[in-house]
Amino acid sequence: MEYIPQILFLVMLIVGFGLFGKSAMRIRRNILLGRDVDRSDNSSKRISTTLKVAFGQSKMVVRPIAGLLHIVIYVGFLLINIEVLEIVIDGIFGTHRVFAPMLGGLYSVAISFFEILAVLVVIACIAFLWRRNVMKIGRFHSTEMKGWPFKDANYILIIEIILMGALLIMNATEANFPDDHRVAGPFLISGLIAPIFSGISYETLVIIERVAWWGHIIGILFFLNYLPFSKHFHIMLAFPNVYYSNLKPKGQFDNLESVKKEVELMMDPNADPYAAQPEADPNAVPQRFGAKDVQDLSWVQLMNAYSCTECGRCTSSCPASITGKKLSPRKIMMDTRDRLEDVGAIIDLNKGTFVDDGKSLLHDHITPEELWACTSCNACTEACPINIDPLSIIIDLRRYLVMEESSMPTELATVMSNIENNGAPWQFAQADRANWVTEE
Repeated sequence: MEYIPQILFLVMLIVGFGLFGKSAMRIRRNILLGRDVDRSDNSSKRISTTLKVAFGQSKMVVRPIAGLLHIVIYVGFLLINIEVLEIVIDGIFGTHRVFAPMLGGLYSVAISFFEILAVLVVIACIAFLWRRNVMKIGRFHSTEMKGWPFKDANYILIIEIILMGALLIMNATEANFPDDHRVAGPFLISGLIAPIFSGISYETLVIIERVAWWGHIIGILFFLNYLPFSKHFHIMLAFPNVYYSNLKPKGQFDNLESVKKEVELMMDPNADPYAAQPEADPNAVPQRFGAKDVQDLSWVQLMNAYSCTECGRCTSSCPASITGKKLSPRKIMMDTRDRLEDVGAIIDLNKGTFVDDGKSLLHDHITPEELWACTSCNACTEACPINIDPLSIIIDLRRYLVMEESSMPTELATVMSNIENNGAPWQFAQADRANWVTEE
């Protein structure tokens, strides 16, 4: 009977981390469905960018109010987990505040600091809830945010408030323990709210403290397993997403390897066009020009989709969206993630094999109207706090429309026809191109 709490705690811990690991591996498998792309270059710049953008939150503070509130939650998340480590050790070994004897007076200082952070996190979460639900800031109420995306944001904020509340209640009840039963404390914030629990018997205080203690760790494990099904999985992916982000100058497009190979065959008089078909696999499907479905995108683009926290800074900065066009860069990322989840579910259902469901990212999730509304200005990539690149997905989908489906706006078709026939976008013969320099 003596070891039952530790056994239950250990089982809960193993199950909680096991389920999270399973979900994380599923997401990793989905991300790796994308094409391979080399982002191992310039490691020093990648590290400095990660330290500045992900760790330093440099792009968050461009909007000072939201940036400051986010930094409070971010710092709280990082530092309060030190106390969670103590809870885990106590749960496994049956100890109570195992760090207190080691740290002496510093322990009370550390826990008091964590409590201040906990209060600030609660204030920040309430402020975010107010901004979303009372102030109703526009970028949180656009079409793609209806239903689950909007509720998800509220749920995560409420969970964080509950977790911080359980932490403070746990400490406040212990502050009322008799001196010979209290390992440490009272602490700064919990000492102020401890009078709420005064006059309660020691036995009842112990029950409340244990309920708060177990509630806090169970809540953390629930939160951990909620993340893979929430937009807040960016907590796990923000750092690698920034590290592997595109370091090239904005506006510099990559050349398609599939197009390059076709051009090389056309330019080489000695080339054998049939050599493009691998002898080892005569049924191999040639690589698509551009992207139709998520498997045609790169793994970095798919990681971008899972990293998106749906903050809407990209869409609120997009000139096409601002002027009433259908395009929303945030929706592009959300649609990519939704389609990738559908593809992953099909693979799971068919024991590791994807079976075509007759749907694709292009057309079924993202329409050509959205794609052609994009001006390629890169405002969305500049605005993203973790360097997500919606434009790269838009460009790849548009490439497929043009090169595979010969589908494009009339104006663009006219320009391309002129380039093909006249060598210039304008509708006059090449012989007349220099007429503008002729003196009359």
